[in-house]
Amino acid sequence: MRLKYYPETDSLYIDLSEKNSVISEDVAEGIVIDYDENGNIVGIDIDNASKKLSLKKLIIEKLPVELKEITA
Repeated sequence: MRLKYYPETDSLYIDLSEKNSVISEDVAEGIVIDYDENGNIVGIDIDNASKKLSLKKLIIEKLPVELKEITA
């Protein structure tokens, strides 16, 4: 999983899979869900992210992962 913030457009993309998106669906104003060829969610695009989300803190709880990299 990868979270990428684009300050020039104030958008946040949450990449949930390494698979390619083949279908995108607008689910709310400024929120798009991307799906793979099997209908699985592969990403979430959020426009005007700083107005919709708290971007100041990211908390990861109880995920069975190795923390690889944190950059700001």
